[in-house]
Amino acid sequence: MNDCLFCKIVRGEIPSRKVHEDDLVFAFHDIRPARPMHLLVVPKRHITSLMTVSGDDEPVLGRMLAVANQLAEEHGSPDGFRVIINNGRIGGQEVPHLHAHVVGGPEPVGPMLGKI
Repeated sequence: MNDCLFCKIVRGEIPSRKVHEDDLVFAFHDIRPARPMHLLVVPKRHITSLMTVSGDDEPVLGRMLAVANQLAEEHGSPDGFRVIINNGRIGGQEVPHLHAHVVGGPEPVGPMLGKI
């Protein structure tokens, strides 16, 4: 999708504070962090949400989670973190490109984060 916000970030058309890039995923700091550590991990290929994935997407989904774990430890949350994937209108997804919020920090995240 040419006009997708996250596709533009992946292509470098919109600046981001990149923390990771490989063949499958791109990760960067959230511009409105909800916790001391708040990163986004997105597939480089446009996938709208988990509601549209197929078995062919398993490698990128696994990579997203592996990168989330690596980045949480590297960016200040070695004792645990939360991964949040919002899907569709009911799930509160604001950008129609699959993305995982990786949140954490030195204190427990708590039972709920509110809108993220």
